[in-house]
Amino acid sequence: MPSWVTWVLLGMLTWFAGSVFVALGIGSFVRAGMGVDRAGRANSTKAVTTSAANTASSTRAQHDATTKDVELVRRKVLVVDDDAALRLLLRTTLPASEFDVEEAESAESAAEMARFWRPGVVVLDVGLPGGVDGLSFCRELKRAARAPQVILLTGAELDTEAVRGSGADAILRKPFSPIELVTLIDQVSDPAGFAPPDSPAAEGEQLLIYARDLSRVVERERRQRRLLQQAYRQTVTALADALETKDRSTGLHGRRVQRYGLELAAALDETLLADPSLEYGFLLHDVGKIGIPETILRKPGPLDDAERESMQQHPLLGVEILGGIPLLEGAGLDVVRSHHERWDGAGYPDGLAGNEIPISARIFALADALDAITTDRPYRERLSWDFAVDEILGNISTQFDPHVVAAFAARERQLRRISEQLTERAA
Repeated sequence: MPSWVTWVLLGMLTWFAGSVFVALGIGSFVRAGMGVDRAGRANSTKAVTTSAANTASSTRAQHDATTKDVELVRRKVLVVDDDAALRLLLRTTLPASEFDVEEAESAESAAEMARFWRPGVVVLDVGLPGGVDGLSFCRELKRAARAPQVILLTGAELDTEAVRGSGADAILRKPFSPIELVTLIDQVSDPAGFAPPDSPAAEGEQLLIYARDLSRVVERERRQRRLLQQAYRQTVTALADALETKDRSTGLHGRRVQRYGLELAAALDETLLADPSLEYGFLLHDVGKIGIPETILRKPGPLDDAERESMQQHPLLGVEILGGIPLLEGAGLDVVRSHHERWDGAGYPDGLAGNEIPISARIFALADALDAITTDRPYRERLSWDFAVDEILGNISTQFDPHVVAAFAARERQLRRISEQLTERAA
């Protein structure tokens, strides 16, 4: 029967796997936050609210036995403008995950499309070609039984009374910020929260405004990504610490081997550090041990054949547990599966040899052995650092990759310092 620790670890693993999917919502939160930042500022000369808008279709709640998820309803937006380049920019501005966008180049073609497609919002250029201009077409749209919200686009000054007479819900002056447009669509769809956005200077170029806003979006998303990565790192560290409660004699083993492994990877090839899964694989290399009985993990003497066979299953159990987490795909999972392989092919679970063993696992095999030698284990007391150095050098080309041993020799002093620092912290 698994101990309480096992259930705690399984629960934390489930939570960790789920947290990866939080990233999927970051883009929406970023955009929404940017809209809120701008929503409170008004510029009466450039944006006018002219009538109350109908309440838009809200998000619909989905329920299951234990959770409630919100399903986003894609809003139908019809863009009516004779400038094909601007229509392309508007289509690009409105994310496909939230908006279903169609285009028309004239009032006549827009009327035919709206007759069957029934958009919720119409983004309408005032200066349309042909016999029907934007203001006239807006009045026609507003006479419908299910009238859409209409946002007028214009590059010129308009008479306020003419705008009110058209029945338009809002007006946005060209050139405009894409963030302003998305914010304005949200606001006219929710009249209670509506406030006209401020517009950029009329002399600015539309593409330059888009580039400016794109830069701001990228900056915010990069900040959110850094926060998310920090949350991942803290989660994995907490999980590794909880795992070690099954074998308290190793104290901070995960953190030591992680530091050793990263130091060796930097010495061998710094490009290896570009894979974020590497450090997580170092920390969680023994996660499969939650499926190994504690009587085996804490046995004070040598394992018998059956116990050894059971112990040798932990890399495969670890891959099974972590295999569904995208954050660990790559070098991280290679470490979990192959950290007990040997250069001479005598390791487990796959009996790989030489360069068949992933480089991340070859690095970690040395880091793991270094820590195993220099710390107390249930079956023996710790041995000296100098003994560990001799043991590693003596097993070059048998247990360890010669290139990894060379990196160890080059960074031995730094590795010793890491060991001393973490030993003091664990005391």
